[in-house]
Parts: sequence; C-alpha cells; structure tokens
Amino acid sequence: MGGETLLEAVFLGFLEGLTEFIPVSSTGHILLAGHFLDFRSTGKTFEVLIQLGAILAILSVYFARLWKVALALPDEPAARRFVLSVLVAFLPAAFAGALGHGFIKTVLFEAPALICTTLIIGGVILAFVDRLDLKPVHTDAMHYPLGVAFKIGLFQCLALVPGVSRSGSTIAGALLMGCDKRSAAEFSFFLAMPTMAGAFVFDLYKNRNVISADDAALIAIGFVAAFIAGVIVVRNLLDYVSRHGFLLFAWWRIIVGSAGLLGLWLVG
Repeated sequence: MGGETLLEAVFLGFLEGLTEFIPVSSTGHILLAGHFLDFRSTGKTFEVLIQLGAILAILSVYFARLWKVALALPDEPAARRFVLSVLVAFLPAAFAGALGHGFIKTVLFEAPALICTTLIIGGVILAFVDRLDLKPVHTDAMHYPLGVAFKIGLFQCLALVPGVSRSGSTIAGALLMGCDKRSAAEFSFFLAMPTMAGAFVFDLYKNRNVISADDAALIAIGFVAAFIAGVIVVRNLLDYVSRHGFLLFAWWRIIVGSAGLLGLWLVG
C-alpha cells in the first residue's frame, strides 16, 4: 500500500462525505473517481464501508435530538411514530438491495457509462422537480405520515442504480409527496442512518473472508475523511436548501455526468 493509494483513499473518503447527503450520488462520484484513478478495492468494499463515516457524521450532529427521541419511546406516541416512519421508509430498499446485491456490485458498479448517464438524467429530473410550484403540506420531518414515508422509501429503491443518488431520489420523492425542501432533506438524513448502516453490515458480512489488512487500513482512512466532510455538509445543507433549493445540485450532476462521458470517450 503506497503513499499514492493512501492519498486516493483520503480523497475518495472526503468525496463520500461531501456528496453523501446532497442529491448528486456519492456512490456514482466515488465509482467514477475510482475508475479514472484506477483505484481498486476488494469486492468494491471500500466504496460501501466508508459510508460508516457519513453515518457517524449524522449521529454526531443529531445526537441530542435522537437521544431525546430514544428516551421518549416508552411514553410518547409521537416518538414511536417517527421511528416507525423511518423504518417503513427503509424497508423497500433494504429488501431490494439484499435481493439484488450481487448484480448491483458486479454489474452496475462496473458500468461507468451508466453512472454518467444516470447522473445527467437525474440532474434534469431534479431541476424539473425543484422548479415545480408545489404546495407543501408536510413541514416537519419527524411527523411525516406513514404512507408518505413508505412512498419516499419506494423512491429510495431507485438509488440502487449507482448515479441515481439515495438522497436525490428520497428528496425528489418527498417533494412530490407534498413535503417542503428543508424537511425533505432532513428526512433524507434520518433515512440514511438505517439504510447505510444496513448496507455496511451486509457488505461487511458478504466480504468478511476477503478483506485484507491493507483493505482495512484504507477503509479506516476513508472513513475518517468521510466523517469530517459529512459533518460539514450536514451542519450547513438544510439552511442552504431552505434559501436556494436544489438547482445547484442538478447542474452539478449534469456537469459531472457530462465530464465523465467525455473522459470515457477520450481515455476509456
């Protein structure tokens, strides 16, 4: 494991934390960057397992609120309903991801042209949804109706295709379900915790016999970088989208996807 590989792990970890919670597809960015850097991890475990850093970033920022919810679970129906809404939203992608794990990792993760295309298409859709004159009726992410949460979970299934974006699909789904931009982004934060934790545990179990000491070291480095970048994004994203919406991220996706296609055409 050379110094160049270590630097690549730091860069990819930072890229994961920077892009995980904004609707641009962290997996798509990491896979494309890894392709052009010729960064290779055993079983593509690095790209999944460094998400633990992003999970802990949310927990560190929202710890006080989540701890309050945990303490209120025995006595307050609202706290139990919030936890149930997150679990209901989590289940569709959990089942679909477990069933399609092999295909996703061995086929979709190895298709950079597909990733670039979904980045562009997703950017166009996000720009369209962001400009719709929607009238929000749900403004508190901790009080979404269970039906709304389940439908958002169905949208999250789209993100099993790399480049679509977990946060992008859930946010767009929430906006179409009558949620305002701030609470849609915040619910995406909450939903990320069981979703990414589940992906982490499942992928670690699947690859437990092939991860080497070098793999573990790179994952640890990427994890720390993802945590630092994730904290910065989580602390600032809600205020940004409340004021400016998601158009910047739509253009981000289109530019990165187009640049990726150009790069594939030029260098393969």
